[in-house]
Amino acid sequence: MNILLVAATDLEIKPFREYLAQARLPATYQVTVLITGIGGMHTAWHLGKYLAAHRPDVAIQAGIAGSFNRQWPLGQVVVVSREQLGDLGVDDAGTFKDLFDTGLWQSGQPPFEDSSLVNTFAYLPAVPELPVAAGVSVNTVSGSLPGIERIQQKYAPDIESMEGAAFHFACLQEGIPFLQLRGISNYVEVRDKSKWNIPLAVQNLNRALIAVVEAMTT
Repeated sequence: MNILLVAATDLEIKPFREYLAQARLPATYQVTVLITGIGGMHTAWHLGKYLAAHRPDVAIQAGIAGSFNRQWPLGQVVVVSREQLGDLGVDDAGTFKDLFDTGLWQSGQPPFEDSSLVNTFAYLPAVPELPVAAGVSVNTVSGSLPGIERIQQKYAPDIESMEGAAFHFACLQEGIPFLQLRGISNYVEVRDKSKWNIPLAVQNLNRALIAVVEAMTT
């Protein structure tokens, strides 16, 4: 089995890479790490280039995220079931309309279900028992009340990242079983990095990631 691990930055999966350097996986299993850079554009290009030459059996994306859901503590790891594009569209006299609203895209056009990129978790060798989250992907991280309220009202997401939708789109288009794991580093609110806990999110994310890979390779 060939597993592709995708991350925006090395920081987010450094503990896993250290584990991988010492792990003795069965000879029939291989884990390839792909660091794409931050954002959907970088993710799409690097992932597209990789998938043009290779076909993994499973793809995993791992990273940190902000949470709209305050019932989850900082450091909680979640698995993302669906992604939406939170800021791709037009500003129509102060009202944001996404490409489905404008009619440039049609609801349900492949690989979308309605306006969402949905992971059914089909054909995965293992699915972690973690809270399931709805994600929204943005180019500008939310940090003001008007922006936060707009996204919450329109998409009702649990978490926010910058790469999830690009990953879901590529895997769905290629028919590759996939899993997106996110460790919650902060709540989506008026920006205040003093409240964030990136080390805890990274620590818990990598523990979950190691557990997932071990479950898939045993």
